[in-house]
Amino acid sequence: MRLIIFTRYPEAGLVKTRLIPALGEKGAELLHRDMAEHTIAQARHFRGEVEICFTGGTRRLMKQWLGKDLLYREQKGSSLGERLSTAITKAFSGDNKKVAVIGTDCPALTTAHINRAFQLLDSSDLVLGPAYDGGYYLIGLRNANQKLFRGISWGSENVYLQTTEAADRLDLKTSHLEKLADVDCPADLPAWANRRTAKRQG
Repeated sequence: MRLIIFTRYPEAGLVKTRLIPALGEKGAELLHRDMAEHTIAQARHFRGEVEICFTGGTRRLMKQWLGKDLLYREQKGSSLGERLSTAITKAFSGDNKKVAVIGTDCPALTTAHINRAFQLLDSSDLVLGPAYDGGYYLIGLRNANQKLFRGISWGSENVYLQTTEAADRLDLKTSHLEKLADVDCPADLPAWANRRTAKRQG
């Protein structure tokens, strides 16, 4: 089993750019760092391989930031769909029978969601964790299927819907996790603030 985490090396002005008007370049960078480290903390409880699929920076810088105990691979592809497809295909080229991909933008994502996704892959071909913005925060597969990532309007509010439609055309048995909120624009910031409050109280 392999969990792949898509993220970017934190550099002011290059991460969370839609939040810069609200937080400034440095504030957006710090938020990105905080959310990524929160996600990694959840992933460390997953009993399988964890791979960081990154862009920006270098492998050395990523290891200095997130730790040397994780696998690292640079993202390859011109679109998100190509990058996802490439990362998943490479993961299945080894001994992995189940692969899931998450980002670092979903503050409510927990180890329980990750574990549940892998459990559902025992009887499903595809697992999706829908986000309120119309995308998804998790995708899990039992086999690499490049056709699943074609014809998707990446970055739009139709990503989840188009992916489920593609899965139906490919006759994939699909399971779904609960819907959660991503943090991409200023209106989403309360979701992270609420998570930080819950962490302090917990």
